[in-house]
Amino acid sequence: MIPSSLPAAGLVLAAFVAAPAAADALPELPRLGLSGSDTSVIGVSSGGYMATQLAVAWPERFQGLAVLGTGPWSCAQGTLRRALGQCMTTRLGPPPLDELEQRLAGYREHDRVGSAEALAELRAFVWHGNADETVAPALGAALAQQLAGWLADPEAQLRFVTSDNVGHGWPIGQQATPPPATELGDCRQGGGTHLLGCDQDLAGEAMAWLHNAPSETNEAAEPGANEAPEAPAGDLLHFDQGDFAVKGLDDSGYLFVPEACNEGGCGLTVALHGCGMGAEQIGETFVRHSGLNEWAAAHDRVVLYPQAETSLANPQGCWDWWGFAESTWQLHPLHDTREGTQVRALMAMIERLQEAATPP
Repeated sequence: MIPSSLPAAGLVLAAFVAAPAAADALPELPRLGLSGSDTSVIGVSSGGYMATQLAVAWPERFQGLAVLGTGPWSCAQGTLRRALGQCMTTRLGPPPLDELEQRLAGYREHDRVGSAEALAELRAFVWHGNADETVAPALGAALAQQLAGWLADPEAQLRFVTSDNVGHGWPIGQQATPPPATELGDCRQGGGTHLLGCDQDLAGEAMAWLHNAPSETNEAAEPGANEAPEAPAGDLLHFDQGDFAVKGLDDSGYLFVPEACNEGGCGLTVALHGCGMGAEQIGETFVRHSGLNEWAAAHDRVVLYPQAETSLANPQGCWDWWGFAESTWQLHPLHDTREGTQVRALMAMIERLQEAATPP
């Protein structure tokens, strides 16, 4: 039974949770009345490239950007050759930051990205493992350099972190609800899930920086030093992504809503998985065990986990950071602009969550 005293957002969420849908009829993404002035985006690998595309396309809509294991914005410039040769390895040379700056200026002339003034206000966090053999560590440094050139006060707004002996993936610490041991890679190799057992709470560290909150979990903990963490207080909802269907998006996504956010008004963080990390490939491992839900529950934030899918053009289920989701006839795909099909779909999800809730 749903209490009639619940506010509209609480009624919507209670109905969402209380009436489980059949597997082939998931509920739609709810309207929760979230804050329109407190949104951040965090992504790893291809999700990091997409996170930066979102923040550059719509800087006035984001307050924070966190990127793990990724290179500069628009690095691939619409070609798979560059993606492989300059944005994962550097066998074709380092990314030409001057060319990318010209690309950004050209987009601005046509209102395809946000203003330089809005971008300058962003708060940013960049992390890279120095043992990353998938995306060269030099590319993380190039992204940090690129961001420093955009921000009004890089010393105050940008944090660039590297970790020795850590590979490609998403490090988690003891603060996160741990996945089964078989689903956790070691610190240098991500195994099947790309979650790295490094006792390094990257989610907490990044989120604390983005939202100017105290970070309690930056240091590695001794094994057994702390009790196993409890599951975060909130609901992990599985929703139908059909309302936002574009090339490369999966049929469904996930949403974590802390108990304190049932009444609306909370901030939102969009979390973008990397290649090989979507629910199609690793189930709910990333959406349950990244450490983001624990931080969100403690700091009253909703976390949206959109999902990409695999295909012949995209066998690893990556987000579109080189142009595969655009029209096949486009010589210059606009995947890294406001007109990008996946960018538009992700922004539509954000707008849905920020819409005023209406009783079911």
